[in-house]
Amino acid sequence: MESKSSGGEVDLPGFFDDLVRCETRLYNALNDRLRERHGIVTSQFECLRFLRDRPGARVADVAAEFAIGVGAASKGVDRLETRGWVVRQPNPSDRRSSLLALTDDGSRLVDAAARTFADGLAALIGGTLDGPSTAAAARAVATLRSVLERDRIGTPTG
Repeated sequence: MESKSSGGEVDLPGFFDDLVRCETRLYNALNDRLRERHGIVTSQFECLRFLRDRPGARVADVAAEFAIGVGAASKGVDRLETRGWVVRQPNPSDRRSSLLALTDDGSRLVDAAARTFADGLAALIGGTLDGPSTAAAARAVATLRSVLERDRIGTPTG
């Protein structure tokens, strides 16, 4: 299935359909691999990876990164905390929020899962697109994301 275009114009609804369906299928496939090998799902991996790469992040930072509500982000962090992968620490500059940190178990888990994630992406994408096509697609999607984030489009209000 390809996005139809005529006269050089891209069928934007078709592009949207392709983009969303690709994301959903990749997400689901990675979800299955991560669950099977590490007992986590893709959303948990993404949050753990975010916290690994941004020590001292707050729940509000998680919400902003993933364009989800603060309540949903807090519940997700609660689940990671219950599993012993994340801890909340007092924020010395703002008593109303906590700083999030990975536990040693959380660090080991995200490092192991990162290999599974990267290998899965390489198998799913690398076997389909050549290097220049992947690079062009990555640039186009990164540009679109950058503009959407800059203009705060699609950001939840709660």
